[in-house]
Amino acid sequence: MMGTLAVELAKRGIQSHKDVYRAEITGDIEDVDGVLKITRLKVDYYLKLKPGKEESAKEAMKEYLVHCPAAQTVIGCIDIRDELHLTTTD
Repeated sequence: MMGTLAVELAKRGIQSHKDVYRAEITGDIEDVDGVLKITRLKVDYYLKLKPGKEESAKEAMKEYLVHCPAAQTVIGCIDIRDELHLTTTD
């Protein structure tokens, strides 16, 4: 998922190397009919970018899940919640 978002960011001229881009992922595992299953993922993306690129980053965030093979594989089985945290730098 992180890689697919990076591709969407790159399409918009936004860098996503490790010094400016990271993700923190948490999840919930629940007993579903006697089977432990991952039921929810919360993905917080952190991105430092140049001023004026905020709207482009938000657009990328809206687009990436539909292009992500991993997300498309589990959507419907796992509730995915994501959030983009932006910080502008010079």
